[in-house]
Formats: sequence, structure tokens, C-alpha cells
Amino acid sequence: MKTHEHSTEAAITAASAQVGAAAGREAAIAVTTEGLPGWLDPVARAARTIEPQQLSRFLPPESGAGRQSAVLILFGEGARGPELLLMERAGSLRSHPGQPSFPGGSLDPEDGDQATTGPLRAALREAEEETGLDPHGVQLFGVLPRLYIPVSSFVVTPVLGWWRSPSPVGVMDPGETARVFTVPVADLTDPANRVTTVHPSGHRGPAFLVESALVWGFTAGVIDRILHFAGWERPWDRAKQVPLDWRS
Repeated sequence: MKTHEHSTEAAITAASAQVGAAAGREAAIAVTTEGLPGWLDPVARAARTIEPQQLSRFLPPESGAGRQSAVLILFGEGARGPELLLMERAGSLRSHPGQPSFPGGSLDPEDGDQATTGPLRAALREAEEETGLDPHGVQLFGVLPRLYIPVSSFVVTPVLGWWRSPSPVGVMDPGETARVFTVPVADLTDPANRVTTVHPSGHRGPAFLVESALVWGFTAGVIDRILHFAGWERPWDRAKQVPLDWRS
């Protein structure tokens, strides 16, 4: 009986420790705008008010189907002012090969509740795995509405971050990532770098010719809407087109 009591007490203690650890992890991640640089205020304001349909016409299925995922939209300050962190996916990947994108990926069970902090943890974890980013230097300041990528069935939560304490980044796994790079916001807003991509399926979307890359698709669409709702967008020639092929 004593042995049973001791084992029960040990189990309760272990369970309590697990609960406490989980609570600690929950408390360790937060979304806050405190201390943001002033130039990010328009983005933070937009994140609080933007509606899903204002971001994209591709919204998650009402059935709840889809692969839950998250991306980190990380703003920093570089030699030329505000910038965004992007990566180029490896050409061998099955989903969106060779395409520039935000760091991100599917939620893992250890990320937690997909309706609360799960996407926050997934965005930071994936960014660390893909680029070597130190998540301790990132301040999360907003979450955009969930969107949908029909071609891969991803339900994506865009998580906004401020690179408060920059850390070295680069390719961690060449099998997943071809390169990691930053793009000055000034280049993204430059009308000379803006084009419309045209897919053989007939789909048209905004794109950016920056850092020797064509940023298009989901990533370009989100950047386009952020620039617009933050008031950073400059008039550009939407008739300037770049054709895509069926492999895109």
C-alpha cells in the first residue's frame, strides 16, 4: 500500500511538473506591440482590423479541411532601412519547389493548440529550422487571418514579427532551402520592381522582381496586401506581365 501511495504521489508530482512546464511554455510566447519602431505601427494597426477577404479570395474551407500551417513575416532593419526576411525553397521539394517564400511550415503536435498559440510556435520553430534564426530575438506583434493555398491544401496563419535583436541566418538544410535573404521594403514598394504574373491556368497575381528572384504566389499576395493596408503602396503598372509555366 505504501508503495502504491508513493508511486501515486510520484505520478501526481510528474504530472504537475508537466502541467507547470506547459503553462510556462504558454506564458513564454505572446503577441505585443509594445516597443515597436514607429514605422511598423501601420502594419500593426492593419493586423488588428483587416478582414480575411481583404487579404485573399482563397479562404480556408468551411469544412475545416486542410493542413494547418504558419509562416513568419519578419520585419527587420538593415543597411537600407526596413526589410523583410525571405527564403527560396529547394527545387527538389514537392510543394512549391524553387519558390521564394516566408519561413514556415506545418504545425506539429508539440506546437500546441492550432486555435491559440500553436501557429505562433510553429512560425518561430520553422523559421529557426529553415534559416537558423534565433527566435529569442523576435517580437511577435500581430496575426493575420488564416488563408488557403488550394494547390497544396495548406491553411496558413501569417504571423507578424519584429526582428528586435537580429541574428545570423542562412541555409540550414539544402534539401529544403536554396537560400535565405532579406529584401528592403523600399525595393518592394518601388514600382519598377512590381509586375503581374500570369499562370497558364489564367490566374493573375501581384509579383516582385527583387534580389534576383521573382516573388509571386501566396507570398507576393500577402506582401502586396500588407503594403496596401499599411499605406506604403505606390502606383505601379499592373499591365507589366511575367508569364509562368505549368511547373510553377
